[in-house]
Amino acid sequence: MRSEGQVRFITISSRVQMAMAGAVLAALLAWGGSMGAMAWSSYSDAANRASLIDREAKVASSEERVAAYRKDIGQVRDDLERRQSFLEDMVASLPADVKSSGKVSDSTGEAAKTVSKVSMAVPEAKGLAQMEARQLALVERLTHFADWRANRAAAALKKLGLDPKRVLNKVEHEAMGGPLERPSTDANGGMDPRFERLGLSLARMNALEQGLAGVPQVVPAHFTRISSTFGFRRDPFTGGGAMHKGLDFVAPKGTPILAAAQGTVTFVGQIRGYGNVVEISHGNGLSTRYAHMSAFHSHVGEKVSAGEVIGAIGSTGRSTGPHLHFEVRINGRAVNPRPFLEQAPDVLKEVHSVPQRISQ
Repeated sequence: MRSEGQVRFITISSRVQMAMAGAVLAALLAWGGSMGAMAWSSYSDAANRASLIDREAKVASSEERVAAYRKDIGQVRDDLERRQSFLEDMVASLPADVKSSGKVSDSTGEAAKTVSKVSMAVPEAKGLAQMEARQLALVERLTHFADWRANRAAAALKKLGLDPKRVLNKVEHEAMGGPLERPSTDANGGMDPRFERLGLSLARMNALEQGLAGVPQVVPAHFTRISSTFGFRRDPFTGGGAMHKGLDFVAPKGTPILAAAQGTVTFVGQIRGYGNVVEISHGNGLSTRYAHMSAFHSHVGEKVSAGEVIGAIGSTGRSTGPHLHFEVRINGRAVNPRPFLEQAPDVLKEVHSVPQRISQ
């Protein structure tokens, strides 16, 4: 840095840079989660979202930034350095085919003016102004990326017959807390709306992708045949017509039973007619029930992943032989599991496909 005819150099080792990046990443993710959830209701309202975008377009004009550099160049430097490593690490993973949604501000023009004016008014701050311009470009690209992924997850949920709005409404009512972390402020000391928008977009993306991960997607056992499907059937004990609320997978006693999706075990025990039962909640009103077990390999409160062993096939309860009775429930109401098990793997494969990365 050049000041009063003297040139001073500041060297930051790679180890220190990595430590700073890790600290900033943790702080910004924590901030993004808390800010996203607390502000979700306003973000989901079209009028308020339009107001936020309008604030993005007006914030931090070149004149305001020149004034900020003149007032306290050290504070500006600290603010920019807190953001730089984190943003550059994140943007490296963006797919090349992310398209603009048309709903994110573009600060390119104003940023170029800022660099020019700062260079003339405060020559020693030219490098910082250039760094800030790069950061704003990265924030806007990250927001595009988060919106793109969120829209892709929402489309996948709709394809599976689920309502993305229900998933998003769940975010408003989550319990949370923690200290307020502000990774960036505007010229007046308030939250820069471009960072606020990024936090909200990341929260929406995370909520939709978590909802998608809870969709039943793994066939819950290796079976020889399906002996009974969802719907009305001839009851094997009475011979009369009766409603069957799941799928019956026939397999030898002791065959492992697998969790159909990630979730939390909410019940392990006996239910009349079902025999030994495990129930798993997958969030957003989705749950699965596994019945007639011969053994339990899970406990209440346990977090399980898709495909994890939770028990073994048996013939307990109202059963004529070893098999797994499998149910999918939405808000307590049994629905046909077949569409989920047949469609979810292909839908999720498409969503999780990794586009070509941006060349560095």
